[in-house]
Amino acid sequence: MSTEGVDKGRRRFLTAATTAVGAVGAGFAIAPFVISWQPSARAQAAGAPVEVDISRMQPGQMVTVEWRGQPIWVVRRTEQNMNELERVEDGLQDPQSNVPQQPEYAKNRFRAREQNPEYVVLVGICTHLGCSPTYRPDIGAADLGGSNWRGGFFCPCHGSRFDLSGRVYANLPAPTNLVVPPYHYLSETVILVGEDGGAA
Repeated sequence: MSTEGVDKGRRRFLTAATTAVGAVGAGFAIAPFVISWQPSARAQAAGAPVEVDISRMQPGQMVTVEWRGQPIWVVRRTEQNMNELERVEDGLQDPQSNVPQQPEYAKNRFRAREQNPEYVVLVGICTHLGCSPTYRPDIGAADLGGSNWRGGFFCPCHGSRFDLSGRVYANLPAPTNLVVPPYHYLSETVILVGEDGGAA
């Protein structure tokens, strides 16, 4: 009887070990195929679209991804941020986004798609000489004009300032607003940067 027990135990062990090794082997065999479906670094550099998961973004938060070698900012604005956008328009150079540097669906105060206006997607490069501005959502920042500063982006290279829609303030070095790249929503929580989806 004891011999039968040992044989059954050994058989179970060998079966489990073989199954585990087979599963690991299958994983190694499948991995190259799965990886091959992802865009290569070269394809991404050439402009392959980039997915941005916004499901965990909190109001006021900004995430940065790279597309075509450029930083792309996705900012989830707060309700207060949204309300401040109209308040600053008198001091902006191009508040209506008349200069053609954004898709048609971003020619509005929010410079965003109508379905999700609290999210703004911008190329994070100053339109003056190509520096990368800093994200300064803090309303009333003393070093940026105190009560006149309603949150936005500040370029430390030459002092250009942009509101939280990426619109440039007047009489500053940057000649135009920050660029809005083509993008659309794959779902409620995923943005695809690099393609406009063919619809407004």
